[in-house]
Order: sequence, then structure tokens, then C-alpha cells
Amino acid sequence: MDHPRGDSSTLMAIPIILFSVLATAFLSAVFGMAGGLILMGVLALLLPVPAAMVLHGAVQSVSNGWRAVLLRRFILWRSLGWYLVGSLGAVLALAGVAVILPRPWLLIVLGLVPAFVWLPRSWLHLDAGGRPVHAVACGLAVTGLNVIAGVAGPLLDVFYQNHEGDRRAIVATKAATQVAAHFAKIGYYIGPMLAAGHGGALWLIALALPLSVLGTTLGAKVLDRMSDVAFRAWTRRIVTLIGAVYVVQGVWMLAAG
Repeated sequence: MDHPRGDSSTLMAIPIILFSVLATAFLSAVFGMAGGLILMGVLALLLPVPAAMVLHGAVQSVSNGWRAVLLRRFILWRSLGWYLVGSLGAVLALAGVAVILPRPWLLIVLGLVPAFVWLPRSWLHLDAGGRPVHAVACGLAVTGLNVIAGVAGPLLDVFYQNHEGDRRAIVATKAATQVAAHFAKIGYYIGPMLAAGHGGALWLIALALPLSVLGTTLGAKVLDRMSDVAFRAWTRRIVTLIGAVYVVQGVWMLAAG
């Protein structure tokens, strides 16, 4: 994997990464969010950035893809179609362009995004599940942010938080949209990863993918037993907590220089 901290630290990092893949796949399968954010944080600490982005994209593509398969009868296909239109626009806009935000400000922006879920609906009522224009905007924004930052979970949650539908429809549709976003991220970073000599990370991906499927399968069983009321309540709390953590991290990094 050619980790900059040396071979011993790399070997120690492998079980941490594999456990994180399993645990975050389970979490994402239950709530349709949060897992990807946490996994990206772990990978960013343990792997070079290009390898972290490709591994995260591969794991999340499989995790989200399997989740979408398990819940395929609930997918909001019309919403997904409009999302893909916006996603294609983001891919075309970023083609051949390298856009990297300073990490502290990126964390702060990501952390503040979940605050939108607490705004009164009369102020802001985004519903990518029911409004085509919102779905297109969601595809454009989420795919773009996912390529640049590696994760876009809070932003995706904002677009689907207000949709009045079955919790399984929300989780299934969000999972399907994320497959497209993570494929775009893999395509964006696979070249730099290989050019930097981190091709050894590919075998770690092969180990991680089955764990992603296992975690997703177990989490889907928990989701099936959860009520819609509990799902929405916990989703809002979790995404807000993660947002707060990102803001604190970003401010701390700025203060530390």
C-alpha cells in the first residue's frame, strides 16, 4: 500500500480498516447515512489521500449497491433518474479540473450543511424524492462534493430529509444515488493513486468488499424492524452530531495553523 508511515503501521492499520468497513456498512444500512462519513475519516488518517478515496469509493459503491438491491422494490426510480441527470452534469464540469478545498474549511462547510434539516419547512423544503428540480440539483451538488471532498452524506440527507415516504424508500433511493457518486470519485482518483505507486491498495479493496456486503445485509434487518418515526428522529440527530464534530475539527485545525 506504500503508506508514508512505514510497513509496521500499515499492517496495524489493516484490521482497523476492515473492522471500520464492516461497522460503517451496518450503520449506513440502518440509517442510509453516517457510515460513509465515519469511514472516510478513518481512511484519511491511515492511507494516502488517493488510495483512501479509491478504497472508500469502492467500498461505498458495493455497500450502497447491495443496499439498493436488497431494497430495490422501494427505490423511487423517477427521483433516481433526475438525480443522474444532475450527477452527469457534475462529472462533465469536473472533467480535467483539479479542485481541492483547504481541509479545515471543507470540514466546516460539511459540518454546517446538516443545520438545514432544522430549518422550518416554510423557509426551505428540499425534497429530492418528490420534486424533479430538487433531484437534479441534488445530483449536481452531491456528486460534485463527493468527488472533491470524498463524502457528501450530510448534503444528500438534506435533500431527502423532508420526503414524506417509507423509510425504506428513502434509504434505497439514497443508496442508488450514492453508487453513481462513488463511481465518479473512483474514476477521478484511480489515475493519481496508480501514478503515486499505491496500486497495492487494490488487494485491500478485495478484502473489504465482502465485509461491506455483510454489514449491509445485517443492517437491513435492523432497518426492517425500525419504525418510520424512530428512523426520522435518529437520522436527524445523528447527522447533526456528525456535523458538529466536523465543525469542531475544522475550527481546531484553523486555530492550530
